[in-house]
Amino acid sequence: MMEARAIWALGAMSGTSLDGVDAAMVLTDGETIEAFGKTGYAAFSDNEAGVLRAALGRWPGEPGVAEAARIVEAAHVGLLSGFEGAELVGFHGQTLAHDPRGRGATHQAGDGDRLAEALGCPVAWDFRTADVTLGGEGAPLAPFFHFACAKWIGAEAPVAFLNLGGVGNLTWVDPACARAEDEGALLAFDTGPANAPLNDLVWQRRRAPLDRDGALAATGTVDEGIVTTFLEHPYFLRMPPKSLDRDAFATLGAAVTDLSDADAAATLTACVAASVAAGLEHCPAPPERLLVCGGGRLNPTMMEMLATRTGLPVVPVEEVGLDGDMLEAQAFAYLAVRVARGLATTCPTTTGVAANVGGGRVSEPGP
Repeated sequence: MMEARAIWALGAMSGTSLDGVDAAMVLTDGETIEAFGKTGYAAFSDNEAGVLRAALGRWPGEPGVAEAARIVEAAHVGLLSGFEGAELVGFHGQTLAHDPRGRGATHQAGDGDRLAEALGCPVAWDFRTADVTLGGEGAPLAPFFHFACAKWIGAEAPVAFLNLGGVGNLTWVDPACARAEDEGALLAFDTGPANAPLNDLVWQRRRAPLDRDGALAATGTVDEGIVTTFLEHPYFLRMPPKSLDRDAFATLGAAVTDLSDADAAATLTACVAASVAAGLEHCPAPPERLLVCGGGRLNPTMMEMLATRTGLPVVPVEEVGLDGDMLEAQAFAYLAVRVARGLATTCPTTTGVAANVGGGRVSEPGP
Protein backbone atom coordinates (compact mmCIF):
# COMPACT_ATOMS: atom_id res chain seq x y z
CA MET A 1 0.00 0.00 0.00
CA MET A 2 1.31 3.40 -0.95
CA GLU A 3 2.40 5.80 1.78
CA ALA A 4 0.52 9.03 2.40
CA ARG A 5 2.37 11.51 0.22
CA ALA A 6 1.62 13.66 -2.79
CA ILE A 7 2.65 12.21 -6.13
CA TRP A 8 2.12 13.09 -9.76
CA ALA A 9 -0.58 10.75 -11.03
CA LEU A 10 -1.74 10.50 -14.62
CA GLY A 11 -5.42 9.86 -15.26
CA ALA A 12 -7.18 8.88 -18.46
CA MET A 13 -10.81 8.82 -19.50
CA SER A 14 -12.56 7.66 -22.67
CA GLY A 15 -16.17 8.64 -22.20
CA THR A 16 -19.54 7.55 -23.52
CA SER A 17 -19.46 10.25 -26.18
CA LEU A 18 -16.93 8.02 -28.01
CA ASP A 19 -14.88 10.95 -29.23
CA GLY A 20 -11.47 10.00 -27.86
CA VAL A 21 -9.21 9.78 -24.81
CA ASP A 22 -8.46 12.58 -22.35
CA ALA A 23 -5.36 12.46 -20.14
CA ALA A 24 -4.28 14.73 -17.30
CA MET A 25 -1.77 14.86 -14.46
CA VAL A 26 -2.61 15.79 -10.87
CA LEU A 27 -0.30 16.28 -7.90
CA THR A 28 -2.22 14.76 -5.00
CA ASP A 29 -2.06 12.52 -1.96
CA GLY A 30 -5.56 11.24 -2.76
CA GLU A 31 -7.14 13.64 -0.31
CA THR A 32 -6.17 17.19 -1.26
CA ILE A 33 -5.22 18.59 -4.64
CA GLU A 34 -1.85 20.34 -4.67
CA ALA A 35 -1.54 21.14 -8.37
CA PHE A 36 -2.82 20.31 -11.83
CA GLY A 37 -0.34 19.40 -14.55
CA LYS A 38 -0.04 18.54 -18.22
CA THR A 39 -3.10 17.47 -20.21
CA GLY A 40 -3.55 15.76 -23.57
CA TYR A 41 -6.16 14.37 -25.93
CA ALA A 42 -6.22 11.73 -28.67
CA ALA A 43 -9.26 11.47 -30.92
CA PHE A 44 -10.69 8.18 -32.10
CA SER A 45 -10.85 7.90 -35.88
CA ASP A 46 -14.29 7.50 -37.44
CA ASN A 47 -13.51 3.82 -37.95
CA GLU A 48 -12.40 3.34 -34.34
CA ALA A 49 -15.47 5.15 -33.03
CA GLY A 50 -17.60 2.93 -35.26
CA VAL A 51 -16.08 -0.21 -33.77
CA LEU A 52 -16.67 1.09 -30.25
CA ARG A 53 -20.23 2.12 -31.08
CA ALA A 54 -20.95 -1.34 -32.48
CA ALA A 55 -19.72 -2.92 -29.22
CA LEU A 56 -21.96 -0.84 -26.95
CA GLY A 57 -24.18 -2.99 -24.77
CA ARG A 58 -21.94 -6.04 -25.14
CA TRP A 59 -20.20 -8.01 -22.44
CA PRO A 60 -16.81 -9.78 -22.31
CA GLY A 61 -16.59 -12.58 -24.86
CA GLU A 62 -19.31 -11.20 -27.11
CA PRO A 63 -18.62 -10.28 -30.78
CA GLY A 64 -16.65 -7.09 -31.31
CA VAL A 65 -15.59 -6.67 -27.68
CA ALA A 66 -12.00 -7.87 -28.09
CA GLU A 67 -11.48 -5.53 -31.06
CA ALA A 68 -12.94 -2.64 -29.10
CA ALA A 69 -10.60 -3.37 -26.19
CA ARG A 70 -7.59 -3.38 -28.50
CA ILE A 71 -8.57 0.04 -29.84
CA VAL A 72 -9.01 1.42 -26.33
CA GLU A 73 -5.67 0.04 -25.13
CA ALA A 74 -3.75 1.25 -28.18
CA ALA A 75 -5.24 4.74 -27.94
CA HIS A 76 -4.31 4.99 -24.28
CA VAL A 77 -0.77 3.71 -24.75
CA GLY A 78 -0.23 6.09 -27.64
CA LEU A 79 -1.38 9.11 -25.63
CA LEU A 80 -0.06 8.26 -22.16
CA SER A 81 3.42 7.33 -23.35
CA GLY A 82 3.92 11.00 -24.18
CA PHE A 83 3.75 12.00 -20.51
CA GLU A 84 6.73 12.03 -18.15
CA GLY A 85 7.00 12.07 -14.38
CA ALA A 86 3.92 10.06 -13.42
CA GLU A 87 4.36 7.55 -10.59
CA LEU A 88 0.92 6.03 -11.12
CA VAL A 89 -1.67 5.85 -13.91
CA GLY A 90 -5.44 5.80 -13.45
CA PHE A 91 -7.13 3.93 -16.32
CA HIS A 92 -10.92 3.90 -16.51
CA GLY A 93 -11.34 2.04 -19.80
CA GLN A 94 -14.26 2.37 -22.21
CA THR A 95 -17.66 1.59 -20.74
CA LEU A 96 -19.50 -0.73 -23.09
CA ALA A 97 -22.23 -1.96 -20.75
CA HIS A 98 -23.44 -1.04 -17.28
CA ASP A 99 -26.27 -2.94 -15.57
CA PRO A 100 -25.74 -2.97 -11.80
CA ARG A 101 -29.39 -3.51 -10.89
CA GLY A 102 -30.29 -6.18 -13.45
CA ARG A 103 -27.22 -8.17 -14.36
CA GLY A 104 -25.24 -6.98 -11.34
CA ALA A 105 -22.29 -6.17 -13.57
CA THR A 106 -20.43 -3.42 -15.37
CA HIS A 107 -18.06 -3.67 -18.33
CA GLN A 108 -15.19 -1.33 -19.14
CA ALA A 109 -13.13 -2.49 -22.12
CA GLY A 110 -9.37 -2.41 -21.70
CA ASP A 111 -6.87 -4.34 -19.59
CA GLY A 112 -4.78 -2.53 -16.98
CA ASP A 113 -2.20 -5.32 -16.97
CA ARG A 114 -1.43 -4.61 -20.64
CA LEU A 115 -1.17 -0.88 -20.00
CA ALA A 116 1.20 -1.38 -17.07
CA GLU A 117 3.47 -3.50 -19.25
CA ALA A 118 3.36 -1.08 -22.17
CA LEU A 119 3.90 2.04 -20.05
CA GLY A 120 6.32 0.59 -17.50
CA CYS A 121 4.29 2.19 -14.73
CA PRO A 122 1.78 0.93 -12.12
CA VAL A 123 -1.81 1.25 -13.33
CA ALA A 124 -4.90 1.54 -11.13
CA TRP A 125 -7.99 0.31 -12.96
CA ASP A 126 -11.26 -1.66 -12.71
CA PHE A 127 -12.67 1.08 -10.49
CA ARG A 128 -16.32 0.01 -10.64
CA THR A 129 -16.46 -3.76 -10.05
CA ALA A 130 -15.99 -3.83 -6.27
CA ASP A 131 -18.75 -1.28 -5.75
CA VAL A 132 -21.19 -3.17 -7.98
CA THR A 133 -20.29 -6.50 -6.36
CA LEU A 134 -21.13 -5.02 -2.97
CA GLY A 135 -24.51 -3.74 -4.16
CA GLY A 136 -23.63 -0.26 -5.37
CA GLU A 137 -24.44 1.37 -8.69
CA GLY A 138 -20.75 1.57 -9.62
CA ALA A 139 -21.32 5.14 -10.81
CA PRO A 140 -20.78 8.00 -10.78
CA LEU A 141 -17.13 7.76 -9.74
CA ALA A 142 -15.98 11.39 -9.75
CA PRO A 143 -17.73 12.67 -6.57
CA PHE A 144 -14.77 12.23 -4.20
CA PHE A 145 -12.69 14.23 -6.67
CA HIS A 146 -15.44 16.84 -6.96
CA PHE A 147 -15.31 17.23 -3.18
CA ALA A 148 -11.56 17.89 -3.40
CA CYS A 149 -12.22 20.38 -6.22
CA ALA A 150 -14.76 22.25 -4.11
CA LYS A 151 -12.10 22.60 -1.43
CA TRP A 152 -9.50 23.63 -4.04
CA ILE A 153 -11.68 26.47 -5.42
CA GLY A 154 -12.49 27.67 -1.90
CA ALA A 155 -16.25 27.05 -2.08
CA GLU A 156 -18.05 28.03 1.12
CA ALA A 157 -21.65 27.15 0.24
CA PRO A 158 -23.02 23.96 -1.36
CA VAL A 159 -22.23 23.67 -5.06
CA ALA A 160 -23.13 21.12 -7.70
CA PHE A 161 -20.81 19.76 -10.36
CA LEU A 162 -22.73 18.73 -13.46
CA ASN A 163 -20.92 16.59 -16.00
CA LEU A 164 -22.58 16.50 -19.39
CA GLY A 165 -20.93 13.74 -21.38
CA GLY A 166 -22.85 10.95 -23.05
CA VAL A 167 -24.79 10.62 -19.78
CA GLY A 168 -25.41 13.46 -17.33
CA ASN A 169 -24.27 13.12 -13.74
CA LEU A 170 -24.45 15.49 -10.83
CA THR A 171 -22.48 15.78 -7.59
CA TRP A 172 -23.85 17.96 -4.81
CA VAL A 173 -21.06 18.98 -2.42
CA ASP A 174 -21.18 20.59 1.01
CA PRO A 175 -17.67 22.02 1.44
CA ALA A 176 -18.32 22.68 5.13
CA CYS A 177 -17.62 18.98 5.74
CA ALA A 178 -14.04 17.95 6.44
CA ARG A 179 -13.95 14.78 4.30
CA ALA A 180 -15.85 13.37 1.36
CA GLU A 181 -16.79 10.35 3.49
CA ASP A 182 -18.46 12.51 6.17
CA GLU A 183 -22.23 12.32 6.55
CA GLY A 184 -23.88 15.02 4.47
CA ALA A 185 -20.80 15.83 2.41
CA LEU A 186 -21.96 14.39 -0.91
CA LEU A 187 -24.92 13.29 -2.96
CA ALA A 188 -24.28 12.01 -6.47
CA PHE A 189 -26.28 10.39 -9.24
CA ASP A 190 -26.81 10.21 -12.98
CA THR A 191 -29.41 12.78 -13.96
CA GLY A 192 -30.36 11.20 -17.28
CA PRO A 193 -29.12 11.14 -20.86
CA ALA A 194 -26.98 14.07 -21.93
CA ASN A 195 -25.14 14.28 -25.23
CA ALA A 196 -25.54 10.64 -26.30
CA PRO A 197 -29.07 10.87 -27.82
CA LEU A 198 -28.28 14.23 -29.41
CA ASN A 199 -25.00 13.00 -30.86
CA ASP A 200 -26.70 9.88 -32.18
CA LEU A 201 -29.41 12.01 -33.79
CA VAL A 202 -27.09 14.32 -35.70
CA TRP A 203 -24.91 11.40 -36.72
CA GLN A 204 -27.85 9.44 -38.09
CA ARG A 205 -29.43 12.39 -39.87
CA ARG A 206 -26.46 14.53 -40.88
CA ARG A 207 -23.37 12.38 -40.39
CA ALA A 208 -22.03 15.00 -37.99
CA PRO A 209 -20.51 13.96 -34.64
CA LEU A 210 -22.42 16.54 -32.57
CA ASP A 211 -24.64 19.61 -32.65
CA ARG A 212 -21.70 22.00 -32.57
CA ASP A 213 -22.37 25.09 -30.45
CA GLY A 214 -26.01 23.99 -30.19
CA ALA A 215 -26.58 25.68 -33.53
CA LEU A 216 -29.13 23.16 -34.81
CA ALA A 217 -31.14 23.07 -31.58
CA ALA A 218 -31.13 26.87 -31.43
CA THR A 219 -33.18 27.02 -34.63
CA GLY A 220 -35.74 24.46 -33.49
CA THR A 221 -38.87 24.41 -31.35
CA VAL A 222 -39.13 22.15 -28.31
CA ASP A 223 -41.95 19.60 -28.29
CA GLU A 224 -42.94 19.92 -24.64
CA GLY A 225 -45.21 16.89 -24.89
CA ILE A 226 -42.21 14.69 -25.60
CA VAL A 227 -40.32 16.27 -22.69
CA THR A 228 -43.24 15.58 -20.34
CA THR A 229 -43.47 11.96 -21.48
CA PHE A 230 -39.71 11.59 -21.11
CA LEU A 231 -39.91 12.69 -17.46
CA GLU A 232 -42.46 9.92 -16.80
CA HIS A 233 -39.75 7.30 -17.30
CA PRO A 234 -39.43 5.07 -14.18
CA TYR A 235 -35.82 6.16 -13.72
CA PHE A 236 -36.94 9.57 -12.54
CA LEU A 237 -39.08 8.01 -9.80
CA ARG A 238 -36.05 6.34 -8.22
CA MET A 239 -34.33 8.06 -5.36
CA PRO A 240 -30.61 8.70 -5.75
CA PRO A 241 -27.91 7.49 -5.76
CA LYS A 242 -28.65 5.90 -9.12
CA SER A 243 -26.87 5.36 -12.43
CA LEU A 244 -27.56 4.76 -16.10
CA ASP A 245 -26.18 2.90 -19.07
CA ARG A 246 -25.49 5.08 -22.10
CA ASP A 247 -28.40 3.55 -24.01
CA ALA A 248 -30.91 3.29 -21.15
CA PHE A 249 -33.07 5.88 -22.93
CA ALA A 250 -32.69 4.41 -26.42
CA THR A 251 -36.39 5.01 -27.12
CA LEU A 252 -35.90 8.76 -26.79
CA GLY A 253 -34.50 8.87 -30.31
CA ALA A 254 -37.63 7.16 -31.62
CA ALA A 255 -39.80 9.74 -29.86
CA VAL A 256 -38.45 12.53 -32.08
CA THR A 257 -38.54 10.55 -35.34
CA ASP A 258 -41.32 12.64 -36.86
CA LEU A 259 -39.77 15.99 -35.92
CA SER A 260 -37.56 18.06 -38.17
CA ASP A 261 -33.83 17.93 -37.52
CA ALA A 262 -33.89 21.25 -35.69
CA ASP A 263 -37.00 20.49 -33.63
CA ALA A 264 -35.65 17.05 -32.72
CA ALA A 265 -32.32 18.54 -31.59
CA ALA A 266 -34.10 21.24 -29.57
CA THR A 267 -36.35 18.65 -27.92
CA LEU A 268 -33.49 16.32 -27.00
CA THR A 269 -31.54 19.25 -25.58
CA ALA A 270 -34.57 20.30 -23.53
CA CYS A 271 -34.84 16.75 -22.19
CA VAL A 272 -31.31 17.05 -20.81
CA ALA A 273 -32.14 20.32 -19.04
CA ALA A 274 -35.43 18.97 -17.71
CA SER A 275 -33.78 15.85 -16.30
CA VAL A 276 -31.19 17.97 -14.48
CA ALA A 277 -33.93 20.18 -13.03
CA ALA A 278 -35.79 17.08 -11.85
CA GLY A 279 -32.62 15.69 -10.29
CA LEU A 280 -31.90 18.87 -8.34
CA GLU A 281 -35.12 18.32 -6.39
CA HIS A 282 -33.34 15.48 -4.58
CA CYS A 283 -30.48 17.64 -3.29
CA PRO A 284 -30.38 18.35 0.47
CA ALA A 285 -30.31 22.08 -0.26
CA PRO A 286 -30.24 24.13 -3.46
CA PRO A 287 -26.67 24.53 -4.67
CA GLU A 288 -25.26 28.01 -4.94
CA ARG A 289 -24.54 27.35 -8.63
CA LEU A 290 -24.14 24.63 -11.22
CA LEU A 291 -20.53 24.15 -12.31
CA VAL A 292 -20.70 22.40 -15.68
CA CYS A 293 -18.01 20.22 -17.23
CA GLY A 294 -17.97 17.85 -20.18
CA GLY A 295 -18.94 18.61 -23.76
CA GLY A 296 -22.35 19.98 -22.82
CA ARG A 297 -20.84 23.14 -21.38
CA LEU A 298 -19.72 24.08 -24.91
CA ASN A 299 -23.32 24.03 -26.13
CA PRO A 300 -24.80 27.51 -25.48
CA THR A 301 -28.32 26.28 -26.24
CA MET A 302 -28.04 23.54 -23.63
CA MET A 303 -26.55 25.93 -21.06
CA GLU A 304 -29.36 28.43 -21.63
CA MET A 305 -32.01 25.75 -21.26
CA LEU A 306 -30.34 24.55 -18.06
CA ALA A 307 -30.43 28.04 -16.56
CA THR A 308 -34.08 28.51 -17.55
CA ARG A 309 -35.31 25.17 -16.23
CA THR A 310 -33.25 25.07 -13.01
CA GLY A 311 -33.41 28.76 -12.07
CA LEU A 312 -29.76 28.58 -10.96
CA PRO A 313 -26.57 30.26 -12.12
CA VAL A 314 -25.10 27.84 -14.67
CA VAL A 315 -21.43 28.35 -15.48
CA PRO A 316 -18.65 26.33 -17.08
CA VAL A 317 -16.06 25.14 -14.56
CA GLU A 318 -13.44 27.31 -16.25
CA GLU A 319 -15.00 30.24 -14.39
CA VAL A 320 -13.64 28.78 -11.13
CA GLY A 321 -10.24 27.84 -12.55
CA LEU A 322 -10.92 24.21 -13.51
CA ASP A 323 -10.63 22.48 -16.88
CA GLY A 324 -13.98 21.24 -18.11
CA ASP A 325 -12.44 19.07 -20.81
CA MET A 326 -10.14 17.28 -18.40
CA LEU A 327 -12.05 17.03 -15.13
CA GLU A 328 -12.88 13.34 -15.57
CA ALA A 329 -9.32 12.41 -16.56
CA GLN A 330 -8.09 14.36 -13.53
CA ALA A 331 -10.62 12.49 -11.41
CA PHE A 332 -9.06 9.15 -12.35
CA ALA A 333 -5.59 10.43 -11.53
CA TYR A 334 -6.92 11.41 -8.11
CA LEU A 335 -8.84 8.15 -7.63
CA ALA A 336 -5.80 6.11 -8.66
CA VAL A 337 -3.92 7.50 -5.67
CA ARG A 338 -6.83 6.67 -3.39
CA VAL A 339 -6.83 3.10 -4.73
CA ALA A 340 -3.08 2.78 -4.16
CA ARG A 341 -3.49 4.08 -0.60
CA GLY A 342 -6.47 1.85 0.20
CA LEU A 343 -8.82 4.80 0.65
CA ALA A 344 -12.52 4.79 -0.16
CA THR A 345 -13.51 5.68 -3.71
CA THR A 346 -17.29 5.39 -3.29
CA CYS A 347 -19.73 5.61 -0.39
CA PRO A 348 -23.48 5.20 0.27
CA THR A 349 -24.40 8.69 -0.95
CA THR A 350 -22.47 8.44 -4.22
CA THR A 351 -23.38 4.96 -5.49
CA GLY A 352 -25.85 3.56 -2.96
CA VAL A 353 -23.36 0.95 -1.76
CA ALA A 354 -23.96 -0.13 1.85
CA ALA A 355 -20.62 1.13 3.21
CA ASN A 356 -17.53 3.00 2.07
CA VAL A 357 -15.74 1.01 -0.65
CA GLY A 358 -12.16 1.23 -1.87
CA GLY A 359 -12.62 0.05 -5.45
CA GLY A 360 -10.05 -0.65 -8.09
CA ARG A 361 -6.91 -2.74 -8.35
CA VAL A 362 -3.31 -1.93 -9.21
CA SER A 363 -1.31 -3.71 -11.90
CA GLU A 364 2.46 -3.49 -11.69
CA PRO A 365 4.73 -3.65 -14.75
CA GLY A 366 6.86 -6.76 -15.07
CA PRO A 367 10.52 -6.87 -14.02
